Amino acid sequence: MASDVRISVVTSMYRSSAYLEEFYSRAVRAISAISSSYEFVFVNDGSPDDSLAVALRIRERDPRVRIVDLSRNFGHYRALMTGLTQARGELVFLLDCDLEEEPEWLLRFHEMLRRTGSDVVYGVQSARKGDLLERVSGELFYALLNRMLTDPIPRNVLTVRLMTRRYVRALVQHMDREICLAGLWVITGFDQRPIEVIKGSRPGSSYTLRARASSLVNAVTSFSNRPLIYIFYLGAAVVTVSLLAALVLVIRAITGSIGVAGYASLIISIWFLGGLTLFSVGIVGVYLAKVFTETKNRPYTVIRAEYGTAEVDEHAGTPAADAAVLRR
Repeated sequence: MASDVRISVVTSMYRSSAYLEEFYSRAVRAISAISSSYEFVFVNDGSPDDSLAVALRIRERDPRVRIVDLSRNFGHYRALMTGLTQARGELVFLLDCDLEEEPEWLLRFHEMLRRTGSDVVYGVQSARKGDLLERVSGELFYALLNRMLTDPIPRNVLTVRLMTRRYVRALVQHMDREICLAGLWVITGFDQRPIEVIKGSRPGSSYTLRARASSLVNAVTSFSNRPLIYIFYLGAAVVTVSLLAALVLVIRAITGSIGVAGYASLIISIWFLGGLTLFSVGIVGVYLAKVFTETKNRPYTVIRAEYGTAEVDEHAGTPAADAAVLRR
């Protein structure tokens, strides 16, 4: 059935209460320049503050606001994908509500989408923010990541993007439990166009080296088997070197040119090969862990209540509401 909603704005909430009112008002002003037919889909990702209460107050003023309340914190990417499954608009504008990504960008994105006839217009940072270490580590992250992937991820890509309905329908068919959303955006295909933006910042916002390393491992093991192939070639190289070394030792033994055996080189060799073995087994373990998680077939997210349809609003937060949501 065709949707009568022109634009859906999808965002997730986690410690977001301080930003929601301004986010909503700025987004409405931007949308109004394009269409009067819109909806908001706020996904409460188990936020420990009063984000849900603030969103409910906004909904009291504007019934075009829909709220999906998850039963706990499932993570940013899962929350966004859950929100996308709920969106009904012909166009879907996805962004974070902390105002680092500006709602007013919708106008630029819409103009490019209309002019190019593309399916996606996504934001990329014109320049990475942060200190030297953060900028260097960010560049290293994308360099290493794209060396491992068959379909490279655009450098400095942001969450914010405007998408057509047909693209979103294809995107939400992916049911990965271990999500690398940037990778899913790419492999879904269609005509996608970047647009440069300058991302803001807010207090307490950080992306640590540890988080970046974790994202790198997750992205590579979700979309590429190259580490497993590299392990094979590395093992083949070690075996070849070992055979050559053994041949040299045999020749030296036959010619009587072996001197006093040393222990330092022996210990170093043991540590090197032991570390190489553990590293290789660890990579295989990561892949096995992902296979284990994906084959469990657990719910993608669990919705506690949904505010935005009559049958759910009437009994929001009750077993009847939960059943109505889970019947989708």
